[in-house]
Amino acid sequence: MSKVAAVCISEHKGTKKHPVERITVKENHGIVGDAHAGNWHRQISLLAQESVDEMRRTGLTLHAGDFAENILTEGIDLKHLPVGTVLRVGKTRLQVTQIGKECHNDCEIRRLTGKCVMPTDGIFAIVLTGGTITAGDEIEEEKS
Repeated sequence: MSKVAAVCISEHKGTKKHPVERITVKENHGIVGDAHAGNWHRQISLLAQESVDEMRRTGLTLHAGDFAENILTEGIDLKHLPVGTVLRVGKTRLQVTQIGKECHNDCEIRRLTGKCVMPTDGIFAIVLTGGTITAGDEIEEEKS
């Protein structure tokens, strides 16, 4: 079973995010209270726990949100999902809009770790159906 390992937000762009108990997501907006919210194609970022674990094997101490991900997942191969895939996360629905991204030069994560997995392993989504997401919520790919 694929599930949410942690949910995180940040009040400023380009910084690590911090774990919170729950996030509220709104259609055409993203996460209420997160710096990246807005009516654009990268409302929510997702990263697999497995990618973070790979970085930990290099000796780094990492926590949820350190790669600026909003949703840390377990058991789903995010980076191989096609753009357009709809994910049910708890009672919400998210649509994948982008796989990976270019890391900007002043990225706090890259400065701290020397490497960032978001450019290759992170994905981005928009909110199709709003609601609340918490750690432990099930994630499933919606079949069309």
